[in-house]
Amino acid sequence: MSGRIKLDILNRDDLRGHSSKGNQLKARGGSYWYKADCMGYEGLAETVVSSLLSRSGILETVLYEPVEMEYRSHVYTGCRSRSFLMEGESLLTVEKLIRLYTGKSAARTMAHMADVKDRICYLVNVITEITGLTDFGKYLTAMLEIDAFFLNEDRHTNNIGVIYQPETRRFRHCPYFDHGLALLADTMTVFPLGEALEKCMEKIEAKPFSRSFDEQMDAAEEMYGQQVHFRFSVKEAIEVLEECRSCYSEDVLERVEQILRWQMWKYRYLFQ
Repeated sequence: MSGRIKLDILNRDDLRGHSSKGNQLKARGGSYWYKADCMGYEGLAETVVSSLLSRSGILETVLYEPVEMEYRSHVYTGCRSRSFLMEGESLLTVEKLIRLYTGKSAARTMAHMADVKDRICYLVNVITEITGLTDFGKYLTAMLEIDAFFLNEDRHTNNIGVIYQPETRRFRHCPYFDHGLALLADTMTVFPLGEALEKCMEKIEAKPFSRSFDEQMDAAEEMYGQQVHFRFSVKEAIEVLEECRSCYSEDVLERVEQILRWQMWKYRYLFQ
């Protein structure tokens, strides 16, 4: 872990609305983006998910590392990552992109569709038509598999994006990012520490095609096939958690380890 970062001297951007649950202190300094924890242990979740994806050979992912930050004399835990945009590029969420091209909200349009497969097909077909990314369905399926395994409850249509280069007028896939509300990280409002894991699992809800992680993942896999093959062990997961020990308490680390063990058993087919 790097030394404590003073956000006061960085180019701070108060970015609102990036989480469905509220605001988060964010700042940019050099080539790094910094995010402070505001609901629980978001920085730990980002670090664990990105590290385990990287160990699985999933290269299209943003790597995070835990950091301590200081802003106006307050100390925060959180994480940082390098910008994944090249010069001149911009990140466009699928919600914004579809609004620009159709004048309609993707989220509201899908809400009127009863079938999960229809919702997925709608998003894939529209994004493919706009961007020319013919493998967007496979990309989206991998995202849903990752979200199901890591219990990411914040995958709304403003948290799925593509990257646009205006000079070439070409699009490319966005690396997998924003897993801060995975692994039951929201201890402030929904999943308090000390609550039984089984009870927490009963409350969690997926996005954006269904409230069930398995329902939306299974629907995508039926159409586009399994995309993710995890390649990490319990030992490697514990090693990642140990690297975060200076920032997060023992009860938090134990809870995340328990979640990972649970999910590795439940989704063991993703490791084959």
